[in-house]
Amino acid sequence: MFFDMTPTKVVALLIVGLIGGLLSGFIGSGGAFVLTPAMMSLGAPGAVAVASNMCHKFPKAMVGSYKRWKYGQVDVKLGLVMAATAIIGVQIGIKVQNIILDHWGNAGSNLYVSVVFVLVLIVVGAYVLTDALKLSKGNLEAKTSKLALRLQKIELWPMVEFKVANVRISAWVTVPVGLFTGMLAATIAVGGFIGVPGMIYVVGASAMVASATELLVAFIMGAWGSVQWGMAGLIDIRMTLLILAGSLIGVQLGAIGTTYVKDYTIKLVMASVMLIVAVSRGAKVPGYLADLDLIPHLHHQLSVILNSISFWSLMVALAVAGIIISLAMIKGMLQDRAEKQAKLANEAI
Repeated sequence: MFFDMTPTKVVALLIVGLIGGLLSGFIGSGGAFVLTPAMMSLGAPGAVAVASNMCHKFPKAMVGSYKRWKYGQVDVKLGLVMAATAIIGVQIGIKVQNIILDHWGNAGSNLYVSVVFVLVLIVVGAYVLTDALKLSKGNLEAKTSKLALRLQKIELWPMVEFKVANVRISAWVTVPVGLFTGMLAATIAVGGFIGVPGMIYVVGASAMVASATELLVAFIMGAWGSVQWGMAGLIDIRMTLLILAGSLIGVQLGAIGTTYVKDYTIKLVMASVMLIVAVSRGAKVPGYLADLDLIPHLHHQLSVILNSISFWSLMVALAVAGIIISLAMIKGMLQDRAEKQAKLANEAI
């Protein structure tokens, strides 16, 4: 089930972990939509990549959620309510993965993970990108979605008030969001695809609070899921530790970056990387279909081209994430410094 570890792969996993951590701290998704495809591109079977990713995720998410809790961005009550149903979703997702492995092996698991990745990335990425562009062009503050406002008006017991998110809503509204977050986390090691947009557009939290609170949810369901995957023998502890080493640094830098940016920047980073990674995973689907004899075997040259597209588009996604977040941090820090200097100058006068 596992793959040979070479010095090149060790360095690659450390770098991927660093950028994944940067994304995790910045947008609250756990960075897994970069990490899982990267591990699969390095040769890990889909189920092993998902399991190892989830195992590395919960300690990193714990660090990120604590960091952002200190900034007052985490709604603990919302996180706990979401995590309760997310754990149920994790159990369902792991069960589905095991059924696929038993019937179709690694090729079936690779195809399943990739197809789900592509579908979710395109749908969620396109929606978030549209929203981010509207906010950036209008230079407006983020507003609560119309769907969330309608749901908040439904007085269905039990009604729960989330103070940090500044939302009062029926607990039942959070159930499908948490459930699908857990199912997706166990399927492709990414709960943030559903969790963050769900808290923004369904519950009505700001992007800042949603991305921070998702880290708390990721910590709880990641710890639970790791125990389940470990019992199934699908965690490659080498990959887990290497990615964790890089990501623990990145997650703190990403968390700091959120204090200097607006909501639309977080959404823009999330959407851009999602859509680029969708291309990366989509390029691998024909090969997995051929492995299962669902289509004729690919010509060698075509296979090489598709693999190159998959690899280099993933590299572009990593570069885009690192550049956008770094520039946002630098710009924000410079503006903050300029404002402080101007304030001191005014006080001196």
